[in-house]
Amino acid sequence: MKKVIKTFLFSVIVFGMNACTEEKILDLKPVNNIAESDAFSTPSFIESSMNGVYNAAAIGQYTSTSSNGGRGYVWGAAFVEQGECRGEDVVNTATFYQLTYTATYDATTANNVYYWVDGYRLINRCNLMIEGVNTAVSKGIITAAVGNDYIGQAKFLRAITHFELLTYFARPYNFTPAATHPGIPYREVGINTQGKIDSEALKPRNTVAECYAKILADLNDAENLITTKTTAKASKGAAIAFKTRVYLHKRDWESVITEGNKLNGVYSLTAKPVEPFILANNLTNLESIFSIQHSSTSNPQTNGALASVFKSRKLVAISPIIWRNPSWLVDDKRREDGVMVTTVSGRKYTNKYTDVTNMTDAAPVIRYAEVVLNMAEAEARMATPNLVNSLTLLNSVRNRSLAIPETQAYTAASFSSSNDLVKAILIERRIEFLVEGRRWSDIHRLQNDDIAPIDGIPAKIANGTPDGTLFTLGTAYSGPYGVAAISSEGFKFLWPIPQLEMNTNPGLGQNPGW
Repeated sequence: MKKVIKTFLFSVIVFGMNACTEEKILDLKPVNNIAESDAFSTPSFIESSMNGVYNAAAIGQYTSTSSNGGRGYVWGAAFVEQGECRGEDVVNTATFYQLTYTATYDATTANNVYYWVDGYRLINRCNLMIEGVNTAVSKGIITAAVGNDYIGQAKFLRAITHFELLTYFARPYNFTPAATHPGIPYREVGINTQGKIDSEALKPRNTVAECYAKILADLNDAENLITTKTTAKASKGAAIAFKTRVYLHKRDWESVITEGNKLNGVYSLTAKPVEPFILANNLTNLESIFSIQHSSTSNPQTNGALASVFKSRKLVAISPIIWRNPSWLVDDKRREDGVMVTTVSGRKYTNKYTDVTNMTDAAPVIRYAEVVLNMAEAEARMATPNLVNSLTLLNSVRNRSLAIPETQAYTAASFSSSNDLVKAILIERRIEFLVEGRRWSDIHRLQNDDIAPIDGIPAKIANGTPDGTLFTLGTAYSGPYGVAAISSEGFKFLWPIPQLEMNTNPGLGQNPGW
């Protein structure tokens, strides 16, 4: 952050910070000759600036010097790829995600460095958008109603990006009784001058509790301000849906249910489990709530696009660990070859992302099935569990995948206690959201859980191409495991704060052990 600011410019595609190296967090330079003074001067430029924020969420920059040269950090693809490869339900088949998969990263590893860097680049764009729109409204360039919609969208993206970074760089909410342990800096100031760099550069970490409070405040504002209703952009429904995720991590079960009930009748589950992915590409169906849109000319490209990584290059396979889980029925439609999975030499790969030519698959940030299962889990975890509601919600997601729901659906007799029901819901999450980036989030929040605790990062199948015979159904997978488990007390459970950030702000405090 020591580089002197020269000029701050915008384009109809990219808005905000344009470069980040180990020598400089912020380098603002000309792009398409639209100056900062003009960026919020007309309704058209303001709309373009908002589109630039979404572009930052979808593409990012990664190590490229191009403002549009990223691999989908954070929301375009990286959250899926990193979120899965940190867990045990996929197998990294090559060296591409090996450092993430085997936890052999350090404070200079590109994957975790640019999760942080592109995440905060996006957050800064959101802050600049909020400030610019407020100025435009005060000048009468756009109405307050239009301005509020933009501000709500920016606050939504700011909130969910901080939340995502928390799950990688900070311990879960329940790590300390009042969540007073270190979180991450919650940035609410747009950085576009040397003075702001100087004042913001040394900002300390907020506690996890403070981060959650700010995240929820931003999401509440987004819920109240946004009028946009498209799946490809933040909406009132997306803000509510994401709150169910945040409250689930916070273990505020009542609030999960309260927020989820707001969406009754607004969204619904598709008839078939594959339909969110084949009906208008995760964008216009009854179930998708918020997805990041890509086009043939704007996507994370070969090294990041979802269809490239999971289908054409087959860099990540489904793991026999989840494939052979006894709770996943053999005739479940989510196993259907050529529909939801692809089989190569006995190995299983997801078929959720299919456009290998143009790489236009939208990234599914949150869909209604998650809201339903969040509520199901909350109902079962309440001080006085509502097992009837919980079971109904669980079955509503699971039954559409069953070959014979009349006989295969869960009943009250299927579970001897509410604890068993919670465990079934957690398995259902692993099956339903397989290769959607949700696994690490659940591993993170279930540390020291009172019902289904996970200790650290589970053991995994060896990095490399697994033998097809390992996928044979009939028994639960029991080994071999080539990647050892990492204890929750181990320092590698968290990603290290990037060294380039520590160089700039050593007072931030590195995660212990790094």
